[in-house]
Amino acid sequence: MKLSDIETLNAAVRARRPMALVTWPAAGRQELLPHPDQPGGDALPAGLAEVLRERFRIDRSGMSEIAGEEAFVRVFNPSLQMIIIGAVHIAQALIPMSKALGYAPTVIDPRTAFNNEERFVSVPRDTRWPDEALADLAIDARTAFIALTHDPKIDDPALEIALAGNPFYIGALGSRRTHASRVERLTAKGIGEDQLARIHAPIGLDIGAVGAPEIAVSIIAEVTAALRGKGG
Repeated sequence: MKLSDIETLNAAVRARRPMALVTWPAAGRQELLPHPDQPGGDALPAGLAEVLRERFRIDRSGMSEIAGEEAFVRVFNPSLQMIIIGAVHIAQALIPMSKALGYAPTVIDPRTAFNNEERFVSVPRDTRWPDEALADLAIDARTAFIALTHDPKIDDPALEIALAGNPFYIGALGSRRTHASRVERLTAKGIGEDQLARIHAPIGLDIGAVGAPEIAVSIIAEVTAALRGKGG
């Protein structure tokens, strides 16, 4: 890899921008390329863009055929992160599952009676209100965003910010009736129907979950489906 490519890659890693190093062994050629959906990616040939998009989706490097030529695609994806709004029992069950799958979780909840070191050991926590706390976090295509407080004063502003970003998953706790009310409130804030449709609510796959641990299982399953392009 050329020194200029190393510098570009390091800058991309710091900025959480996905990159791929594509090597054509037969031609002895390398290119450092962006994700097709990132700035500069729209200029990629269709076949190359399709291969890169799939490699980024599965988060796995390997050999691929591109326009009839074998190439090795090395993927540099930003690390996965999970932003959890609400220091509730479901969050306590969800965090170890998320860590096992490679996510870096952060809990945001201004209610210090819930969001404390005793309940969330060795987990990054923020006791500021979401509009302030989220300003310091990158909500990007490698982010799962989960709202669990069931309190509109906390969840709604957080969801507004998430919808303005590009997380691959947005989920919110609550019944269908609760979500219908949420949609009305967010619509009144000027958020369009297409954007609101991005919210998975009621959150989690419908597995008949009972209790916090099972609800956490349903959430992590739905997040995984969305990450791997299997979400409905």
